[in-house]
Amino acid sequence: MPWTGNAGPRRSAHEHATLNIIARETARLLGTPCVAELPVSAWPQQPFLVPMATLDSATAHSLGVRTEDDLLGGVVPHDFVATKTITHPLASADATAPPGWSTTFAQQVRGATLAGHAAFSRADALHAGQRLLAYGPVRLKPAGEAGGRGQAVVGSMAALQAWMDTLDDTTLHTWGLVLEHNLRNADTLSVGQVRLGGMQVSYWGRQRQTTNGQDQPAYGGSDLTVVRGDFAALLHSLAPGPLRSAVDQAMVYHAAALACYPGFFASRINYDVVQGVNAAGEWSSGVLEQSWRVGGATPAELAALHALQAHPRLATVHARCVEQFGPPGALPEGATVYYQGDDPEVGPLTKYAGVVPDGHP
Repeated sequence: MPWTGNAGPRRSAHEHATLNIIARETARLLGTPCVAELPVSAWPQQPFLVPMATLDSATAHSLGVRTEDDLLGGVVPHDFVATKTITHPLASADATAPPGWSTTFAQQVRGATLAGHAAFSRADALHAGQRLLAYGPVRLKPAGEAGGRGQAVVGSMAALQAWMDTLDDTTLHTWGLVLEHNLRNADTLSVGQVRLGGMQVSYWGRQRQTTNGQDQPAYGGSDLTVVRGDFAALLHSLAPGPLRSAVDQAMVYHAAALACYPGFFASRINYDVVQGVNAAGEWSSGVLEQSWRVGGATPAELAALHALQAHPRLATVHARCVEQFGPPGALPEGATVYYQGDDPEVGPLTKYAGVVPDGHP
């Protein structure tokens, strides 16, 4: 009985509709009815949760979530663990940090991430920036934002100071800031895994960018190559090279999260891995951040799971999800529509997902 609930940030019309369709498709995989958003007091029995946000341990406990078999998403011991700040170390041993911060996590993922720092105070951010700018431009990423919103690239302390002057101290202290080396000619890969209804799949993929109704850059969907099994099975399917390196780095990051943050578990995991050229002209690769919740690629993940469930001998599936702004066009045969309408915030939008019958997406 998947239940979407009200956990997480305010949702737009298309996000609300998408989450409900995700719950419906999850119910089909599990072979149970979908109860959508009944209040907790009306639950006929403990439902399978499909929350939009990663849950903290206290919220998860209050909702009856005990293991990864109880939800499509993840649970973390502290809210900050679900943000990109954990990817990098603090700038110094006496830097400000939230309660529960693990100093060993950054040590364990060194080599699987880019050079960078996390900061939760203005002084720490400036200290980190001064250290990183000695080697080239620095990307600034507010941890409370998603989808690249609010990010900036600076090349000097004066530019960093000017950008910091626009940042609210309370927001900085609560969510933190990531400062990391910026890459040129960057390509971002997704490495993920889903465990649902007795099935386990792992994948690599790429996001597509488009423009929304306001001619601004926007997420346009994901193309995934999905295999049965865990990350080791995915790794085995890849020849040596950048893709294999990305999966290796995601595996290191995931193992460190399990080891350094007791209480963390997830049935849906996704790691963004960036690859490109650093300021020294060297090729670089590293995990940017994690997603332990329903995400933009989830419709494609569900399409792959349905195909693998229907065809037990099938080992690999290519699936895609598409977010198309503007007037609706023709849909591929067999596509599952997640949203088609005029969203008050973004205008006309069509969202759909399905399996790609032949070849790689």
